[in-house]
Amino acid sequence: MRLRGGSPGSSPGGTGRMDGLRLAVGMLTIFPVRVERVDRRAAGVAMLVAPAVGLVLGAVACLPLLLPGPPLLGAVLSVGVLAVLTRGLHLDGLADLADGLGSGKPAGQALDIMKKSDIGPFGVITLVITLFAQVAALAAAGPYALVTACVTGRLALVWACRPGVPAARPGGLGSTVAGTVRPATASLVTAAALAAAAGTGLAGTGLSGTGLSGTGLPGAVPLALLLPVAMALGLGIALLLLRRARSRLGGVTGDVLGALVETATTGVLVVCAMAG
Repeated sequence: MRLRGGSPGSSPGGTGRMDGLRLAVGMLTIFPVRVERVDRRAAGVAMLVAPAVGLVLGAVACLPLLLPGPPLLGAVLSVGVLAVLTRGLHLDGLADLADGLGSGKPAGQALDIMKKSDIGPFGVITLVITLFAQVAALAAAGPYALVTACVTGRLALVWACRPGVPAARPGGLGSTVAGTVRPATASLVTAAALAAAAGTGLAGTGLSGTGLSGTGLPGAVPLALLLPVAMALGLGIALLLLRRARSRLGGVTGDVLGALVETATTGVLVVCAMAG
């Protein structure tokens, strides 16, 4: 695939939208698609539709939670399915970023560490803690939280690709997507995602009662409130990590973007588990 120039935030035609959709599916999932064009215009569209891709991923990954059996087993299977559906790329990015930031090296050397194929001690520790947190939180939070978490993880990509967030180095995914999403468009996508989370919460409350598990326990936060709040908090946590990455590395890379996805996803699940 050859990279071709495009203006950030420009309005693509029908072909550009389809190119962007194919690119989003090809980058963010294991599903095979034919991506004929990769440029900044298509990349901008891909980032904008990323939350919708997250919705599909979450809907598929939550299926094991609906099977009979212990919630913990369902959570393990769901997290595993999600890792397979994303080819483990976001987890790999999280581990690489942990190694780069944890090295304490200057930006150039930290980026070189992140490019290596092996995983260092910081990466291993971060992966173990993240996966344990996801499984434990998901076992308590349930399928609505997982779908919301998957959407939020990809929503973090939208905000990471605004103008003013540069690429950490030339070439690669970071330089292709950096600055391709207008701030106003990012705000509109976020508002739509929050509204969808609230609507999902209303539907879920009607089906299962108060709270995530439908037990109706006193103090359980209604889904219609909890899901959008968890989305906002998860996104906020990811943006704090983005700020740290910009400060230490100078901008975004593919690894940074993957780490943002996992951070936001984990944040939503933990919030839902603690408040639900």
